[in-house]
Amino acid sequence: MTSRAALIDDFLATTDWQDAQREPLSQDASFRRYWRLSLRGKSAMLMDAPPPEKPVSLFAGIAKFLRNNGLYAPAIYHMDEQHGLMLIEDFGNATFTRILQSDATQETGLYDLAIDSLIHLHRIPSCKPLSLAVYDTPTLIAEAQLFTEWFYPAVSGHPASSRQKEQFGGAWEASLSALPACSEVMVLRDYHVDNLMQLEQTNQPAQCGLLDFQDALTGSPAYDLASLLEDARRDIPGALKQRCLQRYFSGMAGQDGPGPEQLEPWLNVLAAQRHAKVLGIFVRLYIRDAKANYLEHLPRVLAHYDAALEREPALRPVLHWMTQNLPLQDITLENIKSSQP
Repeated sequence: MTSRAALIDDFLATTDWQDAQREPLSQDASFRRYWRLSLRGKSAMLMDAPPPEKPVSLFAGIAKFLRNNGLYAPAIYHMDEQHGLMLIEDFGNATFTRILQSDATQETGLYDLAIDSLIHLHRIPSCKPLSLAVYDTPTLIAEAQLFTEWFYPAVSGHPASSRQKEQFGGAWEASLSALPACSEVMVLRDYHVDNLMQLEQTNQPAQCGLLDFQDALTGSPAYDLASLLEDARRDIPGALKQRCLQRYFSGMAGQDGPGPEQLEPWLNVLAAQRHAKVLGIFVRLYIRDAKANYLEHLPRVLAHYDAALEREPALRPVLHWMTQNLPLQDITLENIKSSQP
């Protein structure tokens, strides 16, 4: 079998970048790997996404759609769909996260830019040409079950029973079913400061470079708002959250989208769903993949989860399950650290 390194060499040999210097970039929580290629003062990014995971053609199709609609995703230079390799535009290193770490005074401006890009995305008339799957109730419940599969056993010391999992899924189905009807938009799914970049562009929406959108679906506009404003990795002041929401609703005024009263329960329920999922994912990354750095974010995510369950009436079924099976006030994270990675 041809090695991954040989496949990459063969792929680059079909491009103008075969002699480029390669700098590996640190891996995130995904299966993909990236290198920065440098050649004669220019740079590009090499994406390695081995099959049978999602084909790189999905990334390319969504990137093209976003660019054609006034947003800025990386340009695609070369692609080998069969082997999951792609050469794309290099946006540099100016992620919102890095900027905020060095200059917190830019926080308001960057979040304004992130909200404006979401407004632009949500005002696109239709994303039907992409034939995206729907972020439906079964999908949301399946993601939330990562909590019972990984977080619950790590904290309680024993696996969740089949009955507990069934009841957890039923609680989420009841909570999601209680939500009002809502318009659907493209959901990028990991819309937060780690995946947003400040670019030097004249077109205002294009000043926000978009990354990590290959898992996009069609669903509620609340999901990416919740992802941005209830970030698992950083604390966001309440006043800034309110400013962002007011800016969003002002920018969407006159559009066929949900108003504040309609969107608020969606925001709360989808925020809680995402927190349940992330709690499971971060524990899985530690136990299965020996990535201990994600444990430091668990207290923040758990606090977000607790707050959402307490404030949203539609989440009473999930709150009841937690009270009966894993009371939030009794959760200690020390058991996770003693798990065998």
